Amino acid sequence: MTNQTTQTAPHVTDEAGVEQIRDAVRALCSRFPGEYWRGHDRDRTYPAEFVSAMTEGGYLGVLIPEAYGGSGLGLSVAAAILEEVHASGCNASALHAQMYTMGTVLRHGSDAQKRQWLPKIATGEVRLQAFGVTEPTAGTDTTSIATTATRKGDAYMINGQKVWTSRAQYSDLMVLLARTTPKEALVRKSEGLSVFLLDMRQAVGAGLTIKPIRTMINHATTEIFFDNLEIPASCLIGEEGKGFRYILDGMNAERILIAAECVGDNRWFVDKAAAYAKARVVFGRPIGQNQGVAFPIARAHAQGRAAKLMTYEAARLYDAGRPCAEEANTAKLLASEASWAAADTCLQTHGGFGFAEEYDVERKFRETRLYQVAPISTNLILSYLSEHVLGLPRSY
Repeated sequence: MTNQTTQTAPHVTDEAGVEQIRDAVRALCSRFPGEYWRGHDRDRTYPAEFVSAMTEGGYLGVLIPEAYGGSGLGLSVAAAILEEVHASGCNASALHAQMYTMGTVLRHGSDAQKRQWLPKIATGEVRLQAFGVTEPTAGTDTTSIATTATRKGDAYMINGQKVWTSRAQYSDLMVLLARTTPKEALVRKSEGLSVFLLDMRQAVGAGLTIKPIRTMINHATTEIFFDNLEIPASCLIGEEGKGFRYILDGMNAERILIAAECVGDNRWFVDKAAAYAKARVVFGRPIGQNQGVAFPIARAHAQGRAAKLMTYEAARLYDAGRPCAEEANTAKLLASEASWAAADTCLQTHGGFGFAEEYDVERKFRETRLYQVAPISTNLILSYLSEHVLGLPRSY
């Protein structure tokens, strides 16, 4: 990636500082209206201009400590940024991984790794957007992954496959989870997995192959193949065999930030539906005067407000270094359901016009539907809450 002049996001000491950031993000997003996103969606292209603008504004370095060129702010601020992106009608899927993968590097990376990569990530010289965890045969059962990293002197040999690795074609670095101890040799299945910070610029064509997957949304997702890819042992993050625990940190951050995006989507759909319901006149009266139209919009608004409270409670706990798995999962559950309910209501309110590309409803309708499935499905969240919070018998 090319060097860019990067600003630092405004310093935050109180709620007024967060509002200042929200205002600035909204102003930036206004430069990327619906036509911009429709064009990229139609052509299945990467919104590089938007990503560059967010980088130059200092927003992608918000979690990076000031000593490394970032803003040194917390996940709560990152959540506010992504919420505003989605509430403005934009989409953060092209850049959000740089935020939620950051925790793995910040909390578990070595000083040398941080000095080498964090300043370059903060300026946009390199992008950390790829998260290599999911595999075709393992799905969300992360402890069953089969991709291996075999130690050979000062290097590791990587073999295997990943799937749904979004943005791999547009990222320079990847946080990769691989097996360093055979599963049958383990006492605990959560052991024997290790995390690596992989420089994909050197790997593509040297054992790493990227294959795009065309989907119903423009998410730049891919499958990755590793064939005797040799990487330096210095790519290892933290201690060998402890990677599953490190990845869980990143997964909680991911769920909180995705929840914030869903909160933003909920706001966009509710505002869009309410505006249309006021303006659209049928049978001599605004359709919003009818309770059958008004009540679903009001309910979607209420769902969004509740989801937002849980999302920022989870972010607060994460920033305080406290356990937040229950809150992160609950936030993701409530927010994804709130955004989907608002999307369905918005489409129904618009009637046939909701299917017209120019209204942007159908595009965001497709985009927000993803979050019932990824980064973790609704049923798996319910399974987690049933077992680990309510103490019910394990269902799988």
